[in-house]
Amino acid sequence: MVGPSRPQFVLFGSSIVQLCFSHGGWGSILSDIYSRKADILLRGYYGWNSRRAIQVLDQVFPKDAPVQPSLVIVYFGGNDSMGPHSSGLGPHVPLNEYIENMRKIAIHLKSLSDTTRIIFMSCPPVDEARVNSGTSGIFSELVRTNELCQKYSNGCVKLCQELGVKVVDLFSAFQKRDGWAKACFTDGIHLSAEGSKIVVEEILKVLKEAEWAPSLHWKSMPTEFSEDSPYDLVAADGKRTLNPSEWTFHREVQWD
Repeated sequence: MVGPSRPQFVLFGSSIVQLCFSHGGWGSILSDIYSRKADILLRGYYGWNSRRAIQVLDQVFPKDAPVQPSLVIVYFGGNDSMGPHSSGLGPHVPLNEYIENMRKIAIHLKSLSDTTRIIFMSCPPVDEARVNSGTSGIFSELVRTNELCQKYSNGCVKLCQELGVKVVDLFSAFQKRDGWAKACFTDGIHLSAEGSKIVVEEILKVLKEAEWAPSLHWKSMPTEFSEDSPYDLVAADGKRTLNPSEWTFHREVQWD
C-alpha cells in the first residue's frame, strides 16, 4: 500500500465492471475525476452472476480488513437476466433468487463499517437487434431481451428502495438518450464511451445528492498535496506560481 492513504472506491460486478477501463469506460473516467482524492479499485469478473458473487463476498470484502472501502458500486444482473439454457447450465438466475442474492450483497457490505457507502446499478437495456444478429459458434442459445432486463432492473431498484440503498436505474437512464441502442454499446451489451458517460453522470448525481458525512462527491473531497508551491509553473506576470492541483481543463466533459 502506497501512501498517503486515500478513501477507497471499489467497483464490484460482472463484465460491465471488468471492462470499465476499456473503450473510454466509466471506471477510467471516475479514476480521472477522483485523481488525488480517492483510489478506484476494480473487482470485475466477466460472465459472473449474483450466485458467484455471493460465494466470494468474504474474500473480496473481508469483515476483518484493517481498511474498509468508503464506497462500493455494485453491478450484477445482465447475466442473471439471460434466458435459461435447456441444459440447466449457464448464468441465468431466477428473478426471486437474484433479488435475494443482491440483498445478501447489500447486507454484507453494510456490515463492513458505519462509513461504507453503497450504490447498486440496475440492469441496463440491450440492443436486441445487434445481440440477435450476432451468431457465434462459441455460445449457444443466448437469450437477452429488454423485457427480461427490465424485470431484473425493476427488481433491483425495488430492493434498494426497501433497504435504503442508493441505486442507479440504468435501464431508464440509457433510454433517455436519443439513439441509445446504437450509441451506448460496443456489441449491443457492453458499454461504449457514450454509454459510460451516462453511467458516470448518474453515479455523480447520486454522490452529489446523498446526505453522507463526509460527502463522497469529488468537489467536496480534499485534494492530496494541494498546497501552493514555489516549484509550480510561473504565472505570466512572473511574480507568482499557479497551483495546478484542481485543474480540470484536460477533461472532455467538465463533470458536475
